[in-house]
Amino acid sequence: MQLQFIGADHEVTGSCHYIEACGKHLLVDYGMEQGINLYENVPLPVDEAQIDYVFLTHAHIDHSGLLPLLYAKGFRGKIYATKATAELSSIMLRDSAHIQMFEAEWRNRKAKRGKDVESYNPIYDMQDADGAIKCLVPCPYDKVLEIDEGILLRFNDIGHLLGSAAIELWLTEGETTKKLVFSGDVGNKGKPLVKAPQKIAEADYVIIESTYGDRLHQIINIDYVSELTRILKETFDRGGNVVIPSFAVGRTQELLYFLRIIKAEGLVQDHEDFPVYVDSPLAVEATSIFHKNIEECFDEEALKLVEAGINPISFPGLSLSITSDESKAINFEDTPKVIISASGMCEAGRIRHHLKHNLWRPECTILFVGYQAVGTLGRNICDGAKEVRLFGETVDVRANIIQVHGLSGHADKAGLTDWILGFENEPKKVFVVHGDDEVCDIFADYLRDEHGFDTYAPYSGAVYDLLKEELVSSPEGIRITKKKRAASAVFERLLAAGQRLLAVIRHNEGGANKDLAKFADQINSLCDKWDR
Repeated sequence: MQLQFIGADHEVTGSCHYIEACGKHLLVDYGMEQGINLYENVPLPVDEAQIDYVFLTHAHIDHSGLLPLLYAKGFRGKIYATKATAELSSIMLRDSAHIQMFEAEWRNRKAKRGKDVESYNPIYDMQDADGAIKCLVPCPYDKVLEIDEGILLRFNDIGHLLGSAAIELWLTEGETTKKLVFSGDVGNKGKPLVKAPQKIAEADYVIIESTYGDRLHQIINIDYVSELTRILKETFDRGGNVVIPSFAVGRTQELLYFLRIIKAEGLVQDHEDFPVYVDSPLAVEATSIFHKNIEECFDEEALKLVEAGINPISFPGLSLSITSDESKAINFEDTPKVIISASGMCEAGRIRHHLKHNLWRPECTILFVGYQAVGTLGRNICDGAKEVRLFGETVDVRANIIQVHGLSGHADKAGLTDWILGFENEPKKVFVVHGDDEVCDIFADYLRDEHGFDTYAPYSGAVYDLLKEELVSSPEGIRITKKKRAASAVFERLLAAGQRLLAVIRHNEGGANKDLAKFADQINSLCDKWDR
């Protein structure tokens, strides 16, 4: 009976844990890595076709995004998730497949225009996504399910996203039972629509995330309505747009909740009828799924609105953009407006088009309302980039850049601590995962030094024997070299410049020897400068 850590270890994305117990091979999450990867992940210790079950904490791509790849490599087992998670995953995995296929098509078109003849294949396609979706098994909250002989499972609302759950897993071999609890992503208290994180009484082992394990959200009691009203008022008075990169599932619906209040109460003086555009087909589909899961997932405040006949995430002036033509038309409308578009970290999707049209305008505001992983375009902008590359063009960053941390879907240090202190009996060991490199260690040290927990922050490949209660393998982690993770926009610019230089050299073949010699000397001098 062993637990092995595969992904999101000393990193924030790509969550994956492997368990071998009761003669079965199990996964808890199988997420895609986003942004710069700091450490190499070990491969799954068995072939994908040998995986029997996957237990999914929630639908976000960094927890679910490799399920189609699992299917493509032979997995035909069952994927257990809450009902809302299964419904959200069905649209998110198809959207992810669309992105993979679109990127492959774009790269191949670009390669044909140059001299690169090697074709690029997506990591999975729509058929693989559909196959994974057919493996989903919708489950209720709070019910113990017998998955197989010796394997029991229960989902507990963790308040991070519609349908998100902490997973209780009981494993029994012979006379011995071990209970594991996987926190998934612990929700931030006070979020609209979804319920507060539910606490769990007991566990032998707890695997807890640590995204914000080293900090408190900057403004704990922030009045989101007032803060958003101020930002909207100041931006609209300048004649600009408020562009919000937002995760299509969860964050977009929360923003609509606050904007409905602002609109209903006429809080933005002189701009009471401002238009709001949700430019994301995925967000539109997700919003309909929110409506379908009101009774099981909405919090008390949202339920009261529904009972009063008020749609908590809809209002006059809200436009939902589906087609590409509708999306393009938004930026040709002069009225100051709110544009909510995915993806939340600006790595893909329609948000990149809106940034191209608004980043260079000093009257506009780009409002970030969620975590920005290291290496993403969103993180670069938040960190003060003066220019960015979008669709092959350099765009100056002149807009007002604002980041509201309190809207995060993740609990901060206090929230994480409150959740883990809810265990009535202290777990035998607490594994700290899903945090930036140093944050995992900081939060693990904090839980040990301040609260007496036996903690360990594993790297990918670490193996813990649940019966012997000892680490079988505890690697230090293999850092990815700069060469391997040099896919940043700046590196791409440098690579493109190098390719252009080769084209110029070939174009000048047969030129005057004197000119070519001078050109060669200049290139060699530049190489000497940078080859250090």
